[in-house]
Parts: sequence; C-alpha cells; structure tokens
Amino acid sequence: MDFKRVVIKVGSALVAPEGKGCSGKYLLAIARFISQCQEQGKEVILVSSGSVAAGRKLIAHGSANPSIACKQAMASVGQMQMMANWQRFFDSKCSQLLITHGDLKDRLRYINIKNTLRILLENKVLPVVNENDTVATEELKVGDNDNLAALVAMVSDADCLMILSDVDGVFDKDPHKNTDAKLFSEIDKIDDALYAMAGGTSNRIATGGMKTKIQAAEKACEHGIQTYILNGSKSEIFDRLLKGENPGTRFIAEQSPLKAKKYWLKHTLKSHGSIVIDEGAINAVVNKGASLLPSGIIEIYGDFVKGESVNITASCGTRVLAKGICQYSSQDLEKLQGKNSNDIETILGYCPSKEIIHRDDLVLITAGDAN
Repeated sequence: MDFKRVVIKVGSALVAPEGKGCSGKYLLAIARFISQCQEQGKEVILVSSGSVAAGRKLIAHGSANPSIACKQAMASVGQMQMMANWQRFFDSKCSQLLITHGDLKDRLRYINIKNTLRILLENKVLPVVNENDTVATEELKVGDNDNLAALVAMVSDADCLMILSDVDGVFDKDPHKNTDAKLFSEIDKIDDALYAMAGGTSNRIATGGMKTKIQAAEKACEHGIQTYILNGSKSEIFDRLLKGENPGTRFIAEQSPLKAKKYWLKHTLKSHGSIVIDEGAINAVVNKGASLLPSGIIEIYGDFVKGESVNITASCGTRVLAKGICQYSSQDLEKLQGKNSNDIETILGYCPSKEIIHRDDLVLITAGDAN
C-alpha cells in the first residue's frame, strides 16, 4: 500500500446493513484492516455514515421517508450507538468529530479542524468523523458523506481516500441488471460519460449512490489524492489491499497531494502580509524543513487574520523565502514575536498551536514565485 495517510469512508449499508441499528457484521473486518494499517505506521481517519440508520428503529416515525426532524432525532440517538459500536473493535482510543460542510468552508473552523486532526494523529488516536446530522438540514441530502470524506481528505492532507460501500466499484453498466457488466479497475479521467453511467442507490438506508462517489473521487483526485471505491462487505478485499492489489476501482490522481497543496499555496493563495525572521529561523525553515515558531520572528508587516496566507522573508526584508497559512492574526503575532512557544497561552490566554506556521502549511519560494 503506497499511502501514508488514508481517509476511509464507511457507508450506512455497512454500519447498519438492515437499518435496524448498528451491526458488527462488516465492521470487524474493516476495523482489523485499520489496525493493520496503523501497525504499519500509516495514519487513518475514519468517516462513518450510519447515525440516522442506527437510530431509525428507536424513533417512531411511521413512514418510509421520515421528516427532517425525525432524521435529526434518529441521528442524535444513533450517533451514540455508532461510536460505541466502532470503539468496541479497537484497543486504542477513538475520537469523535461532528462537522458540516459549513465548518470546512469557514476559514477559521477549517484551520481548527485541521489542527485537531493533526494532534489526534500525532497521539495515535483514531478520528471518527461524521456529518453533524442533528443540527444540519442541507447536509442530509443524498451523498453528503461521500463528498464530506473527500473534503476531510483534503483538510487532513491525506494521500489516499477509500470509499467503502456494498458495491464492487464502477461498472460500465448497472451490474444488478446486466450480467455482462464489466468493472473498471482504473479510471484516469472523470468526464460526463462516466457520470452518465452512474446511477443513484437502490438501498433505502444509504443516502448516496455511485454518482456521489464519483463526485468525491473527482474532488480528491484534483487535489492529488488517489481514490478507491471498494466493496466493504467482502472481507477478502482488505487482504488484497494489504498485498498491494486493487480489488475495486482506483481513480488515478493527477499529481501527488504534496505537489497539489504546494501549488495551491504558492500560486493560488494571495499573501496578506509578511513575517520577517532571523538567521536561526531561516536555517530551520529553509534547510531543516521545520515549522515557523514565534521565537524566530523579528518583524510583522500587514494586517491579516488567522488562516490567511503570508510571506516569510529574510531579516533584510527583501527576499521572500517561503509562504504559508498563519495560525495567528497579525495583532496576536505582534505580542508573540521573539517569544517562546511555551509562553503563548500565558501571553494570549489561549494556544491553538505552538507553531505560527506549521511545516505542512508552508512552501519554500524561489525567485519570482511569490505573489
């Protein structure tokens, strides 16, 4: 397996296969695969659907198509069951993150989610992410967690996304209606013709179909994240994955996630200010690949807020060395410059990050690259 950090999305059809509460029928094999990945030094983030399906039998609704309010109540009670169900398969700790697309679109919340995931992974905790269905409305629409998984892969800087459901992958025609349907083992181009072949879902418990999975794959591949659609109901696929085989459909990313992110940082984000650093910080950032700490900051130019991009310049202020996403506003940095990271909370009253710019959010600049 040629990935270092993977987001694994598990659909409702696997979490609650009959829509009558959580089941371990398919999850045991998935959990074993996650543990084996972790044992190999790979980092895993789990995006799990199923809270609505898990709570369906506990909320009286009297309809095959419950109202939004009923679905939110189902999610509220089902989320507890779903998390307890996942935790029982792991010896290590799991954590719960309930987010919406709105959280990922908001700059400050995006940075906070990114930092939380980073710290959880550093501490060997398995993050279990789900849509916050209890308060969301639009996010309950078809396919949300497929696309949510792609967004989580992007915010977490994953290099692989695996979408697990009860289908083998992408076929040239509906395999349920055509015995001669052929599975695509690899797809290197996502176009209108591919979408035309994708249908909805025939599973009343699931909220997505092949179309939303392809949408998620397109988002991920555009950011350099290789994506797989796999049948999580077949335990043998995990043995094949561990052997380096492709048991489903693989979407080939155009470039590595590192290159995609570095390109985005370098050429897409506009810098809103600059940070001047001393020789020690220059050596750490440029030559050692380190994060930028407050102790190396000499001066700050511009008015920027947390989450905006800034230039990092040499002490003379004339040469741009790097560019990155700043964890603090310019006003806060004026209080922190030259100080030790351990003093941040004492100075500001809070400390979202000991790094001013984390190395994962930083790209070195050559002459003519900065904007």
